[in-house]
Amino acid sequence: MGIFLKDPAARLDYAVDWSINVLNGATIAASDWHVTPDEPGGVAVGSTVTAPTRTGATLDGGVPGHVYRIANRIVLTDGRADERALAVRIEVR
Repeated sequence: MGIFLKDPAARLDYAVDWSINVLNGATIAASDWHVTPDEPGGVAVGSTVTAPTRTGATLDGGVPGHVYRIANRIVLTDGRADERALAVRIEVR
């Protein structure tokens, strides 16, 4: 898992393409985003998008110097579920 850099004042979009090796004919029925740690002034999930093969979220805020785990959990139309995560480090640029 790579680390993405984000300025605390930036509102950035992040996306996950689930079409490779996950869907196998199914589509995304539900998507949920989680941020760890959940702390005051930390990264917050703004708007989200769920499409048949992709998910996305807009991330806001964050405490400079902190690293956050941003996880996206999906449920597929055939009942299977999976999760992908990325790490976001907050740095004033």
